[in-house]
Amino acid sequence: MDLAQFQASPLARMQRGFSLIEVLVTLLIISLALLGTAGLQAYSMRLNQRSQFRSLAVFLAADLAERMEANKPGSVAGSYAQTTKTVANPLSTACIAAVCAGPNLAAADLVQWENAVVTALPQASWTVVQTAAGNPSTYSITISWVDRRSDTTHAAFDAGAQTGSNAAGTGERFFYTATRTIFN
Repeated sequence: MDLAQFQASPLARMQRGFSLIEVLVTLLIISLALLGTAGLQAYSMRLNQRSQFRSLAVFLAADLAERMEANKPGSVAGSYAQTTKTVANPLSTACIAAVCAGPNLAAADLVQWENAVVTALPQASWTVVQTAAGNPSTYSITISWVDRRSDTTHAAFDAGAQTGSNAAGTGERFFYTATRTIFN
């Protein structure tokens, strides 16, 4: 055998390391694709939590409206109306031990409902307004909460206009309003 047979041709010598470069480029492309997938997953989870908060707000407003329907004398009397609140009252067992009706049942319902709102939604606030008194009686239930925001171009929260983000600038305030008319 001749030593010349074992030596690489000039063309083969020029292509040494080319496979390594192909592998590195492939790894770069795969890593970028994985980073994009991870970002998409994080965005999807954030939207999922926002929809969960919205669903909870709808459920909580429907819960209070059903409590009003069940206590028609208290509803028509305006016992469920309250101004904007952010903190629930301590739980009362007055209507658990004894039978309640009218305004007493409305007060117990509101305490239980307020505690559910505070527990379910971050930085929650709520207002229950009796927009039409008498029979029929109409209530407007407004629930708001703060959710993390993805866009930082919004202005600070304006309490008068009820728009913008919270004071710390870390979230956006969302609102859900429901209206219920109750006939006695």
